[in-house]
Amino acid sequence: MLATNSKFDAIRYQEAFEEYDDIKTAVIMSPPDDREGYEEIDQEPKDRVIKYWNKMIEGYDNPIKYEERIKNEFVHGDEIDILIVIDKLLTGFDAPRASVMYIDKPLKEHSLLQAIARVNRLYDGKDYGLIVDYRGLIKELDSALQTYSGAGLENYDKEDLKGALVDVIFILGKLRESYSHLLDIFRTVKNQNDNEEYELILANDSVRKNFYNQLSLFGRYLGIALESEHVYYALNEVELRTYKNHFKFFQELRASVKLRYSDTLDNKEYESKMRNLMDTYIAAEEVVIISKPADILSEKEFEEELNKLGSKRAKADAIATRLTKSIHLKYNENPAFYQKFSEKIEEIIKQYKEQRISDADYFARMEEVKMNYRKGYSGEHYPRSIKNNSNCQAFYGVLKNQLVSFLNIEKENNDDFNEMIAEISIEVNSIIDKNSKIDWHDNLDVHKKITSELNDMFFMIRKKKIKSLSFSLIDQIINDIKTVALRRY
Repeated sequence: MLATNSKFDAIRYQEAFEEYDDIKTAVIMSPPDDREGYEEIDQEPKDRVIKYWNKMIEGYDNPIKYEERIKNEFVHGDEIDILIVIDKLLTGFDAPRASVMYIDKPLKEHSLLQAIARVNRLYDGKDYGLIVDYRGLIKELDSALQTYSGAGLENYDKEDLKGALVDVIFILGKLRESYSHLLDIFRTVKNQNDNEEYELILANDSVRKNFYNQLSLFGRYLGIALESEHVYYALNEVELRTYKNHFKFFQELRASVKLRYSDTLDNKEYESKMRNLMDTYIAAEEVVIISKPADILSEKEFEEELNKLGSKRAKADAIATRLTKSIHLKYNENPAFYQKFSEKIEEIIKQYKEQRISDADYFARMEEVKMNYRKGYSGEHYPRSIKNNSNCQAFYGVLKNQLVSFLNIEKENNDDFNEMIAEISIEVNSIIDKNSKIDWHDNLDVHKKITSELNDMFFMIRKKKIKSLSFSLIDQIINDIKTVALRRY
């Protein structure tokens, strides 16, 4: 938020932002009247306020609707970066995501505390608000904290309030602390010029998560420090250059391991702030846009990501983690099909960890699994009757896995058994297809009808084909079939 001294100042700020067109802003103010403006001969300030006001509320039934829309967009939307105000919204306005208050107006006592409170609410990804003071209000704030420690701030002692405003110099201690924690993650690295060593340390999920968090803190404190002139007095040139160089290195490492281990991070605020930090203070040889990892089935996008990784092991790790995530998401569509790929991946990783295959073999085998996954070839040979029906194949996998285990038979080389399972899967598919309709997922009547028809079908199978089939197994099979059906239909 930007607090200005007058409506005329607010409009001048707004027009300046509009001219540069790189920051999205909006103004909220009370309606102008004939008494306000500047006592100038040409009356231009007052006229400009009235003209801008008319333009601002054009298309709205009344000023209240305009104000409500702007407030709602600022609190919940992405269309406003800075909200420019005069007196309105400096008290009582609740916008926890607001992070910075720029103050370009004289404020005292309670009004000053209220204004600062606008950015003092906790929010996801925000530990504190920042005050950018253009009017030298530090002394006024100290006085206000003393004066109002018993009026609106009853839960605080005066001694506690004395430290409520902390100079940016305090951040330098936090900067050094977060930097130390980052280095500590990689204390076992022997060759600091070998990026692979760093990436292998981050193979562990919890270690990698800690790295992401510590880098976020380091970047946050470094950004605050570099925006203050105090940092150039408190840190020597060598220390400052070390922080910048390491931040650049760790940012690039983060981008690399995020691709390698297929991490999807929900750090929208982090990304924009760190990119701005790199652009403003740290020279970047190459801009790396960190985005959601590409789907393994998106061939062009995934191969572009893969080419960014250096070693064959890194590429194999990326394939393995991306396949695993895709399998996890799709598993219930066809459990038997995806289970086969999961087992292949686990076996290859096991062979590599036991040093039975080289880096090149590890990559080549993962490449083969990746290609088969894209083609939909798991190695399963389906009976001709369902060869071209993916839904029947999914039900076939459910039935075969359950019945093979129950009947204790050889599943791969028993053509009669496989044909019988294929016939049942066709009948199952027919029942599901006949009863499924739009929004059937939450329709209990449809669920009951499908369950009833499947029960009737399995009763006949038990009577004519598999007499030992237990009712508890029938219930389990029906539940598994419905789980697959809910994902596929």
